[in-house]
Amino acid sequence: MTTPPDTFLSLHAAVVLLAAVVIGLVIGCLSVLAGVPVAAAAIAGVSGAGGSVPVLHGLIG
Repeated sequence: MTTPPDTFLSLHAAVVLLAAVVIGLVIGCLSVLAGVPVAAAAIAGVSGAGGSVPVLHGLIG
């Protein structure tokens, strides 16, 4: 038997980062729909995604 090649990200890291991206997109889209300028909505989405990573790491871990 051969060992599988090393992966770039573990499954846990991929799930956490994917969920953080989804959360950031939702926050950004809802901000735009609420009438916030696009630049401010992008900042809200990025900060929401970044802030959710440690929380998701603890919850999913």
